[in-house]
Amino acid sequence: MQIYSRIADLRQTLQQTRARGEKIAFVPTMGNLHDGHLVLMRAARAYAFTVVASVFVNRLQFGSGEDFDRYPRTLAEDVEKLAAVGVHALFAPDERELYPEPQGYFVEPPELQHLLEGEFRPGHFRGVATVVLKLFNAVQPDVAIFGKKDYQQLMLIRAMTRQLALPIEIIGIDTVRAEDGLALSSRNNYLSAAERAEAPRLYQVLCELREAILGDGAQNIEELTAEARNNLDSNGWQTDYLAVRRQSDLGAPSQYANQEKLVLVAAARLGSTRLIDNLEV
Repeated sequence: MQIYSRIADLRQTLQQTRARGEKIAFVPTMGNLHDGHLVLMRAARAYAFTVVASVFVNRLQFGSGEDFDRYPRTLAEDVEKLAAVGVHALFAPDERELYPEPQGYFVEPPELQHLLEGEFRPGHFRGVATVVLKLFNAVQPDVAIFGKKDYQQLMLIRAMTRQLALPIEIIGIDTVRAEDGLALSSRNNYLSAAERAEAPRLYQVLCELREAILGDGAQNIEELTAEARNNLDSNGWQTDYLAVRRQSDLGAPSQYANQEKLVLVAAARLGSTRLIDNLEV
């Protein structure tokens, strides 16, 4: 596996790749890789012969008081894991390479950026969209792979790619979970032993809510959602949101919810750790 820290060097190599007629699949990450990331890398091999990953902790998507400074940086371990799953190239720039001057131009997503995650993390999706576009321009992939755990992010990136006419296919991969159902996340490392034992409740609550809705509860969504939230809050969680939304646009379901494809989305704090999860219905 080749490692690049400069955009110019990466582009030069990938131009040669394209000249050979090979497709390029790209998996952007913030590092501290776990099995969930590695599933994305393996999935990428189904879409292109050449797989490129990136590791970059993007300051723009962290708000005031969030964990940018303490976000785990484990590049040496990440390199070993990426090489082991057959990634061909790693782009690992520093901030000066990706932001050589103060960023004055931003990708400003539509109203969707202010809902759910956006309500509790103002500016987050603006930072995500801006860095993803910069990474797309650096790599110029044919396919980009993202996990469905960040459901709202995936939806925004798909829309950005479509509306800006980027020649990139966006692929969403199902959330990878531990045996007890907890969605794999770098932030799980922040959990104490007791919190880790409690953490699977978030997924369990979503599963119970899904079953209730499928069991002809689509007309009682508000009541069922309130019960699910109470389950979390009464067990030591601080719930930011737990909602039933349309898969198509994350809008609230209509009175015909039983005829719509829905997704359950949640974010809640357990101790000092904020966990997110979702479940399609």
